[in-house]
Amino acid sequence: MWLLWLFVALPIVEIALFIQVGGLIGVWATLGLVVLAAVAGMAVIRSQGAHAWLEAQRSLAQLRDPSRPLAHGMMLMVAGLLLIVPGFFTDIVALLLLIPPVRDLVMRQAGRRMGVRTVHSGRREAHRPPYADGVIDADYVVEDDPPARAPRPPLDLPEDLAGDQPNRRGSSGWTRH
Repeated sequence: MWLLWLFVALPIVEIALFIQVGGLIGVWATLGLVVLAAVAGMAVIRSQGAHAWLEAQRSLAQLRDPSRPLAHGMMLMVAGLLLIVPGFFTDIVALLLLIPPVRDLVMRQAGRRMGVRTVHSGRREAHRPPYADGVIDADYVVEDDPPARAPRPPLDLPEDLAGDQPNRRGSSGWTRH
């Protein structure tokens, strides 16, 4: 239900801000700011997207948890998209997301609301990580390969279907000679 209110309230807030800012600085300056914000949003998405991807790869290469660089990269992408969306309220939210301490605060708040659940396949040893003792218990069956099928014998066509040159390729008339 809160998402519905967001979609109703956001355009109203943006229109009110357009009217206020347009009255203060003029229509053309307001439109210039909107276009400038959209160009800045595209630049943020291009530069920070590649940077976030490289940071995540670097974290994986160093065997570190890549969740922080990925979360920061995702928030930078959201900031770029919010800059592209016309409106001053979304631009203010986007500019706030471009500040690293604000992104850290958003990550902490989101982390408090999210929980990690583990699902185990029928075993009651929920507190013991799988394969903690280094032993993998498995059952296997050795099966022989199935025998190869014998090739099919060539079709015996009646003489009227075989044509003059049955072994020559391209006798259908669809190929050039």
